[in-house]
Amino acid sequence: MCALLVLVLGVGLGLLWWWLAPRVPLVKVDGGVFLKDPEGEEAIGADGTFVLLALGFGLVTGLVAFLRSRAGGIGIVIGLAVGALLGSVLAWQLGVLLGPSSDLAASAKAAGTNKTFDGPLKLQAKGALLAWPFIALTTHLLLMAAFGHRDPEPGAPLPPDGGDRQHW
Repeated sequence: MCALLVLVLGVGLGLLWWWLAPRVPLVKVDGGVFLKDPEGEEAIGADGTFVLLALGFGLVTGLVAFLRSRAGGIGIVIGLAVGALLGSVLAWQLGVLLGPSSDLAASAKAAGTNKTFDGPLKLQAKGALLAWPFIALTTHLLLMAAFGHRDPEPGAPLPPDGGDRQHW
């Protein structure tokens, strides 16, 4: 259930990435298609935007997962990891799908010679897909370490209810 809820958030990440990522201006000249500004930072800006958004989504989903299940458990952790990874992939594919066409030849032909047009939205660093699950799991881990359920210390007196049951 956790994985499915986090996966759905991937649509929001994809839409935000598509909306906020800088466009890469390309220009068609006689010899081919080139970056309008070869020293521009737009090409790497899409990756940076994706990572920053994924970090925010990771913090929020890690916090919400902790608040929903303070007792912990492996299920919530696996759901968080799988959902965040699949959500990242979904966001990436959605952003690429909604972004400018990846058919450079058709886009250049439609723009005309010496005219500027937007290049496709791409994620060059595929490692950025791991930002959301990594931060979500790290956030959950740190919150569990600081505020999670504690097992009684060995040799400590038993709780009033008898405490003879083991808690896994």
